[in-house]
Amino acid sequence: MKIALIAPLYEAVPPRLYGGTERIVAHLADALVELGHQVTLFACADAQTKAELIAVRDQAIRLDPHPLKSDLASHLSLLDEVRCRAESYDVLHFHIDLLHFPVFEHMAQKTLTTLHGRLDIKGLEEVYARWPSYPLVSISDQQREALPSANWFGTVHHGLCPNVYSFCERPRNDYLAFLGRISPEKRPDRAIAIARKAGLPLKIAAKVDVVDQGYFREVIEPLLQLPGVEFIGEISDAQKPAFLGNARALLFPIDWPEPFGLVMIEAMACGTPVIAWRCGSVPEVIEPGLTGAIVDNENDALEALKTLHLIDRHSVRRRFEQRFSALAMAKRYEVLYRRLCDRQKPLHSVQQA
Repeated sequence: MKIALIAPLYEAVPPRLYGGTERIVAHLADALVELGHQVTLFACADAQTKAELIAVRDQAIRLDPHPLKSDLASHLSLLDEVRCRAESYDVLHFHIDLLHFPVFEHMAQKTLTTLHGRLDIKGLEEVYARWPSYPLVSISDQQREALPSANWFGTVHHGLCPNVYSFCERPRNDYLAFLGRISPEKRPDRAIAIARKAGLPLKIAAKVDVVDQGYFREVIEPLLQLPGVEFIGEISDAQKPAFLGNARALLFPIDWPEPFGLVMIEAMACGTPVIAWRCGSVPEVIEPGLTGAIVDNENDALEALKTLHLIDRHSVRRRFEQRFSALAMAKRYEVLYRRLCDRQKPLHSVQQA
């Protein structure tokens, strides 16, 4: 099949540091190429991909040092570039939420739109009702709950290339890890409390967005002065295997309807079990006793830490490869692409196939 993948322009593909959507698009593009598809990636020029790259911006927006820059102008240029070439592809797979809806409505049935963010936001229900013809993909079943009447076409859990994350059989350091973003819904304060009560060091590798700088200064920064708490900042993919693989466990103490939680499978790829709150997609990702523990409070998390020795790190890695590899993700999307193409064929062609 000829497949176009349309990525957001905020981060490189894959991101140099923090970033989820662009990382998934990067791994999906490479895996689809390995499956024999003709893949074109619409992204920034700093993308690294096995697909054909059509660059619509010189570099990712977030790391662009220019003081004045327009993300709206960049994404409008992206949409027009895709529109001009749309007839060349069997499937247009968008990863930019709903930005393309007004432009591609006349060909909505050859598009697939993966929604990567939270959907319990005012105004979204009305927008998806306004453009009901777009086939949508959720990244977890739980993500759909905020928009049950939307035109859902499938659920595809995220996947990553196993070669990027080396397996660590025996952690060299006895600490807990927190990876992701400093924000109230990610609850780094909860991770610090758990580590302190458990008497274990905590290493925090996280991004601080502009919108969360006040929370960081007022709530988190004072806690970083406590013994055993180390703030590292953002880290790259090259740094993740050592950071995650050498940890006793990853703490994922979220307090919001997490659509997927990519960091959970990054830890699993390194063989590191995950202790996660029962929120959002967590019950779809973590298998208690096999890849980690699902908890409801800090006491549960402390009890889970006591049983980590019962979890086999080889089994954690195997479950990642079985369920959350980039190839597994690409094969699930492949099924949806074929369904989409079959729906576009005349009825007699489908019956003869």
